[in-house]
Order: sequence, then structure tokens, then C-alpha cells
Amino acid sequence: MAQELLLEGIKVVEVSSWIAAPSCGAMLADRGAQVLKVEPPEVGDAYRNYYQMPPSPNSAVNFTWILDNRNKRSITLNLKSDQGKSILHRLVAECDIYITNQPLAFRREQHLTWEDLQPLNERMIYASITAYGEEGPERDREGFDLVGYWSRSGLMNQMRHKGIEPFQAMAGMGDHPTAVALYGSIMTALFNRERTGKGAKVHTSLLANGLWSASCFAQAAWAEADFSQIPGQRLTTALYLAADNRWIQFSMVRQVEDFDRLVLALGHPEWLIDERFNTPEQRLDHHAEFTQMMRDVIAEKSSAEWMALFAEQNVPAALVAEFQDLPQDPQVLLNDMAMPAVEALGMERVIRDPINVDGLARVGAKAAPEMGEHTDAVLAELGYSPSDIATLREAGIV
Repeated sequence: MAQELLLEGIKVVEVSSWIAAPSCGAMLADRGAQVLKVEPPEVGDAYRNYYQMPPSPNSAVNFTWILDNRNKRSITLNLKSDQGKSILHRLVAECDIYITNQPLAFRREQHLTWEDLQPLNERMIYASITAYGEEGPERDREGFDLVGYWSRSGLMNQMRHKGIEPFQAMAGMGDHPTAVALYGSIMTALFNRERTGKGAKVHTSLLANGLWSASCFAQAAWAEADFSQIPGQRLTTALYLAADNRWIQFSMVRQVEDFDRLVLALGHPEWLIDERFNTPEQRLDHHAEFTQMMRDVIAEKSSAEWMALFAEQNVPAALVAEFQDLPQDPQVLLNDMAMPAVEALGMERVIRDPINVDGLARVGAKAAPEMGEHTDAVLAELGYSPSDIATLREAGIV
């Protein structure tokens, strides 16, 4: 007997594009919610084509679209038209959750704000993502996570070495954490609805999530801390390049015993009696010399050889992962961080969100919808006849 899904029977209308809001929709769909993605006719969500844009890895599989839009249905609607909005209103009247990341100015112009839609359905959770927040002078600014999460929060400026220009983040690096924040907001509102019977507006932003991610340093600004001596996020002495061009990382060599085991694993016990490195204080004074000595030695062997030697000596070292490692990584597989595809997707597994509740089932990774794939079916469910649907299509409403 199939296990009941937590959100089975929950209806979600997702009026969003690109990554953050759709990722949240996928999280809800994974747990059984009926997620209907609303896209503009003809053009659809531009994220459908992202996997082909540089600098994405070259693939014949639309991996990003499947990642963030799996397990959904799609309807096309022209929300700039009265008829299109009328259809959306009917969907809103029946839904439990409405997800949107449309620009706030567009929502006001097209009467798609919380204040506009809430009277249609008092139990609806209206879930909003913006770049910079719902209020303030920048509330109407549009932005991707590269700016709103990475740059605007201070992360971009901090995550670099001294004297090096700031570098850009990867696509989705701030969007996916922001999706988790919106999911948490939605689930909190659903719990509150169980108690009150009322829906609510919930919201988060790329900036808020970037600030939260940076908070171990950013909080210091409120403490009037001195940032002038910070040399970038980290010194480079924790990373070393092996002979096979793989990086090895040391971040937990803190105790005297750790240092001793490291030196023995490196095959240079004489360093233990070198007066430059006898104490932690002396090692700090001569850290540049010791770092270069380590670099020279580690460059002589492959990362696999070094990792075996470090394991023998119980040295806390880590191999810096490359993305190609992950499909064979036992920690990823045994902890179900990438779930098996239950349909032919061109991939065996799809990365899933990091929310875990033991005993709760998930749908599993199924196909993402083609643009407007379910338009006719959804309209028929709303009571539209085949001739009505044909008329709407001819008029460009769907």
C-alpha cells in the first residue's frame, strides 16, 4: 500500500519564473502537493532554456528545468488580459498556496498583490519572493541572486583573498537557499491556518537570505567592529595542490597531536625537531616557510595517495570535491541527497532539498512539464468546453 504524502490534496498555483520560487514549488510537489505552474503563452519561463546558456555544463538533458520544475503541471495564461486574469482568479479561489516572484510593480499594475487576491480565498497562503524585500526604496528593483543575494549582502566582497577582485557566484547559489526559506514560511503559515482557519501572506527575499548566510561576519557591523584587518575570508594556507591537480584542504589541524600526525604523514619527521616549528607560536611566526615546504611535498604525490596516507595517520584532511565526484559519493547516495528518478529523465538521480523528516514519503523525481502541457486539462477541470478552449487559444489568452 502506497504511503500517504504529507501535502496530498494541497493545491498550489505557482506564478513565477527562473529559480527561487519554482524551487519552492518543487519542494511542495515532492511532498504530494498539486503544483500548477502558470507561464505566459508562446514564450513560457525563460529558465527552460538556461541549461543551454554559457557557462552551463554542456548536456543534451535539460537538467536545470527538471531540477526545479519536476512533478508539476503547466498552464499558459496571458495575465495582462482580463480573460487571463479571470481564469487565474478561478484557480486562486480553489488553491491553498499561491507562489509568486513577479516584480512588485507588475503585481500592483495587474492587480495580483496579496490585497487583490486575498478576498478571493481567505484560506490562501500568498507566498512572495522579491530581490530586496517588500518595503523600502529598492522594493521594486528586479534582481537575480548574483546581485540580491551575493553582492548586495556583502558576501561577494568578503569571499575573496586580499588584493583579488570579487568574483561572481554560480547560478542558483542564493536562489535555492531562498527557496528553502520560503518553504519554511509556507509550512509555518499552513500550521497557523490549522489553528486559525485563515490564510496569510508570507515572504522572503534574496537579500534577506544573503544577509542571513553572511551573518557570522555581517552581525559584527552592528557591533561596530573593526573590519580593517580582515584579509579576505580565509588565508590560503589551508589548501594544497597535489600532483594530479586536485586540491587538499586542512581546516581542523588544531592540536599539537594533529600537527605531529600531519608531519609524519608527509614523511618528514625531522620537521618535528626543527626549532622553527617546535611550538604553535613558532609555527605561526614561520608559517610562510612551512606553507611552502608543505606545498612542495604535497605536489609530489597524487591526491589519492595523500588521502590514503592522511587516513592512516588520522589527519583531518579533505579532498576538495569536483562536481563530477558527486554521483559516486557514498555520503551523497547513502543520505539520499540525490533522489532516484522514477521516470525516464535522462538522469538516474535528481538533487533534492535538504529538509528531512523521517517516515514522510516523497513523490520521487518525475518529469517537468512541457510549456502549457496541461492547459486543456486544467481548463476542462474549471468547466471550459473544447470550443471555449479553442477560442481562448485563438485569442492568445492561453
